[in-house]
Amino acid sequence: MKEELYMIPVNDAFDKDCECPVCSMYRSIESDAVNFTLGPSYMEDDIRMVTDKSGFCSSHAAMLYKHQNRLGLALMLHTHMKNTIENLEKLSKSPVKAPSFFKKNTTPDKLVQFVENINRSCYVCSRIDGTFDRYIATIFHLYRTDSEFAGKIKRSKGFCNNHFILLYKRAADFLSGNDYQEFIELLTKSYIDNLKRVNDDVEWFTDKFDYRNADAPWKNAKDALIRAIQKTNSTFVE
Repeated sequence: MKEELYMIPVNDAFDKDCECPVCSMYRSIESDAVNFTLGPSYMEDDIRMVTDKSGFCSSHAAMLYKHQNRLGLALMLHTHMKNTIENLEKLSKSPVKAPSFFKKNTTPDKLVQFVENINRSCYVCSRIDGTFDRYIATIFHLYRTDSEFAGKIKRSKGFCNNHFILLYKRAADFLSGNDYQEFIELLTKSYIDNLKRVNDDVEWFTDKFDYRNADAPWKNAKDALIRAIQKTNSTFVE
């Protein structure tokens, strides 16, 4: 079948030798989003208007800092903080009422709400979310329309905990009847079988610390901890 735009990266991810193809897709989108944020776009007014308001989450702020364009990051953070200060100064002029001692669920004042909204927002996350959601929809589209895609899932190394849950929950949005049942069975079997495989590798990793196994081969256990962390936490250790 002819590949459409979003089919290519999804098929590529499922063809990779990795512990979770959905993690692979997410990392690719994330890398593109970080590069875009610190590319020429950061000087565009419409982009800066958004970054001034939203800022960045802690993990993406750290990724942006590792990028080579420190000047671009500094300029964005400068105008973001300037925008934040201006809003805080306006909000701080409003009278503040002390919450009642007897009311536990009092509504926070506007200044606190403003800061909480900043903490929950991230320009990079917002760029990732839209594309990632389309990739997830494409997984189910391929499952319905491409007879070979189920085989790719079967041959994959399964999924991390988070993305197993994501695919399991989203399946009902795209599939029904036998398609839904067969997908859930395939997804669950792939997830459990490969979790067992990695767990066996972790067990042998621990057994290698026994002096009696000092000369035994490592088999597939040398990077078992790295793969186990990805399986259980969707986190890449580098």
